[in-house]
Amino acid sequence: DDENINSQPFMRWRERYLYVMEGINKAAAKTGAVKGSYLNVTAATMEEMYERAEFAKEVGSVIIMIDLVIGYTAIQTMAYWARKNDMILRLHRAGNSTYARQKEHGINFRV
Repeated sequence: DDENINSQPFMRWRERYLYVMEGINKAAAKTGAVKGSYLNVTAATMEEMYERAEFAKEVGSVIIMIDLVIGYTAIQTMAYWARKNDMILRLHRAGNSTYARQKEHGINFRV
């Protein structure tokens, strides 16, 4: 998933997850190789992110993605959820440059 499609009204996440998983399963069956996709679970609230993450797991995904803009506490909370649920969590750097590119202040993403 692209980081920009996580909450736009016309980007219905449930339908998108189902279509993505259908494509993953078809490709895996055709090639015999393991396939996957980062399903973006970023949302306005933790409850919504949990709902999306649970649905991603239910439809067979093993990996989910969140955007950096959710904040550090939410990042840690989703990391805890992912470990508890045997899911891989990817962090997208969406929003990183708003504070990391400043020469006078900021923090490098690698820190």
